[in-house]
Amino acid sequence: MQNMSLSTLSNPNLLEINTVLFLGRLQEEYGEEITLGTLPQEVWKSLARSGFDLLWCMGMWERSKGSRTSALSEDGLIKDYETALPNWREEDVIGSPYAVYSYRLDPRFGPEDDLKKLKDSLNREGIGLILDFVPNHLALDHPWTLSNPGYFIHAETGETSSSPDMFFTTKKGNVLAHGKDPYFPSWKDTVQLNYFSQDARMALIEELLRIAHFADGVRCDMAMLVLNSVFEKTWGPFVKDTPKPAQEFWAEAIDRVKQLYPSFIFIAEAYWDLEWQLQQLGFDYTYDKKLYDLLVNAPAQQIHDHLWAESSYQNRSVRFIENHDEKRAAAAFGKEKSTAAAIIAATIPGLHFFHDGQMAGTTLKQPVQLKRQWKETPDRRLCRFYDRMLGYINHDLVRRGTWKLMDPAPAWESNQTYRNLLSWVWYGDDRFKLVVVNYSPDHSQGRIYLPRDLMTKNPMVFLDVLTDAQYEREPSNLISYGLYIDLKPWQAHLFDLA
Repeated sequence: MQNMSLSTLSNPNLLEINTVLFLGRLQEEYGEEITLGTLPQEVWKSLARSGFDLLWCMGMWERSKGSRTSALSEDGLIKDYETALPNWREEDVIGSPYAVYSYRLDPRFGPEDDLKKLKDSLNREGIGLILDFVPNHLALDHPWTLSNPGYFIHAETGETSSSPDMFFTTKKGNVLAHGKDPYFPSWKDTVQLNYFSQDARMALIEELLRIAHFADGVRCDMAMLVLNSVFEKTWGPFVKDTPKPAQEFWAEAIDRVKQLYPSFIFIAEAYWDLEWQLQQLGFDYTYDKKLYDLLVNAPAQQIHDHLWAESSYQNRSVRFIENHDEKRAAAAFGKEKSTAAAIIAATIPGLHFFHDGQMAGTTLKQPVQLKRQWKETPDRRLCRFYDRMLGYINHDLVRRGTWKLMDPAPAWESNQTYRNLLSWVWYGDDRFKLVVVNYSPDHSQGRIYLPRDLMTKNPMVFLDVLTDAQYEREPSNLISYGLYIDLKPWQAHLFDLA
């Protein structure tokens, strides 16, 4: 199978795995030294049965010795290791996958040919392979720092005095900058690429083309950092003598890749309200961090308002409640609230993003520099919940149906708790699904008035797949009074209409 067609991936489901942890678990399970290319096909069949369309294998590329040294010397990281893995040892630290030494398969995962075997195995089950691309920086000891120092931000010795932590000196005496974004300290294990250098841009596009040969898409780390305006804001004084490129890097890079691989998927990690701009430059999907922040902190009404965005934006948004950068959902939300948040993120339009361990209720956030994790007992209730929810969304109506946001109404005049309810329908071919979530810590009631064109002449049976409860209602009553909803804190209905 060639790169998978986006036309088959409406509202796809993506699973992120930390590759080194995932492979380690499977090696322990099978009791042998297996590689990504030799894993039993049943592993991928199981993912397909769960409804996953895309697998993001995070951390596949060759890691840096310099990054590992840095990861063993930073006090903040060591505290993270102690929290996540109390019995950690130095050999558990392998360095950050976001300080890429080369875009070649890390030898610990198998020979280079295993990348093609992995893609073929996944594609046979209808799953696309997503790999990392880190545009902003490379490992501080990347070979280009010696062979092509002009690809990076450099400084004269005197220019570093005000911010010495931003720079380092290579073996050849070049003073280069560490990677950073405008709002945080530098990443000490990285070197900053110069996006005003046409030679650097061309070299990175060649790397992307090479990745596209082995994968169905890339997740682009901190994609907004290399926009011309953001890059100039961050590094302007150091590139003042270099003309700003007329074209955005992403427009050029995505066009070049898609000329050869038309169905290749570009996913942007994006913040600062730059998601729409990145979509216009060609990204198929962009992170919806705003939704995540609203789910953590905001009332239902603000989430409802966010979901009024136009469909072209919604359909290309990545919806998630955890990933390797955020706290685990069970810890960040609490387990009850996390199920309500998961339903919202998984049943609205866009790319539905799940993180390995999320479905089991894992609570410890894993530093990406570690190759081993603390074993937690899976939460059986959460496992059952995710089994049912994944079954609910793995359906043609959610894949290719029409989505409509509902406006809950009061259950009775003085009851304002309807404002805590969120609701929408998926419909098509005379069928529909109805989602209702009480996104609050309060017992709440309301009424949902379904679109008239979804009504039938016969009694309508609402089957809640979360509880197996059934409710029969007369269409005339639904038209006159709406569907009465009564939900406890953080509870939800996932209705199939039978």
